[in-house]
Amino acid sequence: MATPTLTIDLDAIATNWRLLDAASPPSTQTAAVVKANGYGLDAGRVAVTLANAGARRFFVAVAEEGVAVRQALGPGPEVAIFSGHMEGDTDLIRDYRMTPMLNSVEQLTRHVEAMRDHPFGIQLDSGMNRLGMEPAEWAAVRDIVLPLEPRLLMSHLACADDPGHPHNQTQLKTFQDMTDGTGVKRSLSATGGILLGPNFHFDLTRPGIGLYGGEPFVEAHPVVALSLPVVQCRDLEPGEAVGYGCTWIAGRPSRIATVAAGYADGLIRSMSGKATLYAGVTPCKLAGRVSMDLLTVDITHLPEDPAYLDLLGSMQTVDQVADAAGTIGYEILTSLGDRYQRHYTGAGA
Repeated sequence: MATPTLTIDLDAIATNWRLLDAASPPSTQTAAVVKANGYGLDAGRVAVTLANAGARRFFVAVAEEGVAVRQALGPGPEVAIFSGHMEGDTDLIRDYRMTPMLNSVEQLTRHVEAMRDHPFGIQLDSGMNRLGMEPAEWAAVRDIVLPLEPRLLMSHLACADDPGHPHNQTQLKTFQDMTDGTGVKRSLSATGGILLGPNFHFDLTRPGIGLYGGEPFVEAHPVVALSLPVVQCRDLEPGEAVGYGCTWIAGRPSRIATVAAGYADGLIRSMSGKATLYAGVTPCKLAGRVSMDLLTVDITHLPEDPAYLDLLGSMQTVDQVADAAGTIGYEILTSLGDRYQRHYTGAGA
């Protein structure tokens, strides 16, 4: 079979949630971010796994994503939408009982006019300049909003993966200035913010990448393994080239394995000539460019031709692959394509 196998350990996701939950006091609720189809791993399966672990609030990016999560979870847990109440979202929000995090006066007006008694939260901009009401905007509507009993006031940290960055403290103070005395539950931290310590925890945390085995949560249990079948092996003489552009040239008699995966599967082209795959515990360097459906790997040093080579697993994390590609683990994880044969393990499988 020429289809790569992507193995997802649902128990590891549940364990990572429990570890992050334990990092804040019992008075702080730990939610779960399952946007981008559960970081590419199936939002429905992930949400059910986390609900069984104890999560009761889930966050998605857009209303359409929330539908699958609500269908998987049933009526109980809250499903919140980071992008708020966009035009055309009213029916989805109502029918699937989702909670929009309103980002502007325009969204606030839309929500109140369409469904005044429906739960909502407010997203505030504490200095990331991406989503949420800015301090002056919030000050203008605060006394109107608070009697409507928003479920949550939240903001998002721009530099939480860098604990020493001064902007973390700047945003913390801005968020406190905007929300102190409101009596509404508050949330500032995703995974990185949880790791910054108790001053950043407030009433609710929203771990995302840490659930899926990514940095900056270095204690995370690995969640994904990716095994790629070898389609063909060939011998090269010194001076022969491999792949598009002839960017890799054999400097000695070499053996090359052609592997069934490429940038159409989320193995981005920028890892060309830099990534490492593994035959068991033995590293094998990528030779030449990543193409749409194939990789070529130098296996000269192996005693025999492998049937498979592993890109992700016990020997290498998504962040290590990302480093080779000059990107971040988020991009690697959420780019893993639809052609993989997905295999789920753990209690939720």
